[in-house]
Amino acid sequence: MATPLIQMALDSLDFDATVALAEQVAPYVDIFEIGTPCIKYNGIKLVEELRARFPEHLLLVDLKTMDAGEYEATPFYAAGADICTVLGVSGMATISGVIKAAKAHNAEVQIDLINVPDIAECAREGAAAGAQIVGVHTGLDAQAAGQTPFGDLQTIASLGLDVRISVAGGIKQATVQQVVEAGADIIVVGAAIYGAPSPAESAREIRELVDAAGV
Repeated sequence: MATPLIQMALDSLDFDATVALAEQVAPYVDIFEIGTPCIKYNGIKLVEELRARFPEHLLLVDLKTMDAGEYEATPFYAAGADICTVLGVSGMATISGVIKAAKAHNAEVQIDLINVPDIAECAREGAAAGAQIVGVHTGLDAQAAGQTPFGDLQTIASLGLDVRISVAGGIKQATVQQVVEAGADIIVVGAAIYGAPSPAESAREIRELVDAAGV
């Protein structure tokens, strides 16, 4: 299997702090994710800034689109996003709109399975419609209640769909190998990096663990 990609979740509302963090961890990650609160606060200017600074990195904008899929996603793809997210609970009409916008910009779509009642059916429908990535996602509130993404990851991986599987939800150094072995193609890390005394050192550690586990 190919070595999984590491996606860094940029969740701060502060524009300059977000860019500075990205600079620190850039050598060790593959995808910069502009988290939902971050993109709501900073908007397209942050997409443009990160695109200009990191032309070799993939840039995911975590819109979590719920309605008006094509209309909402289009300006972010035009600004340089490689991937935008759409909520699986939004339904196929909205998902298809984001897929249409992505195709127009030679970009990709990730379906976020957070709070989806039937994740297997949603993943199958999304893949059939043309989404390239399915995101297994245990949100912050669910993490606080003790939930993890590992069971859902195994469910989606067992479907054998022609998509990449992204997994997010409290992943840290101690759980990286488990995530890789369970079938993740994209590993999303947030607090384990940005909450560390040295984000760059933490990102380097996770990079080494992912590379070793993916061999």
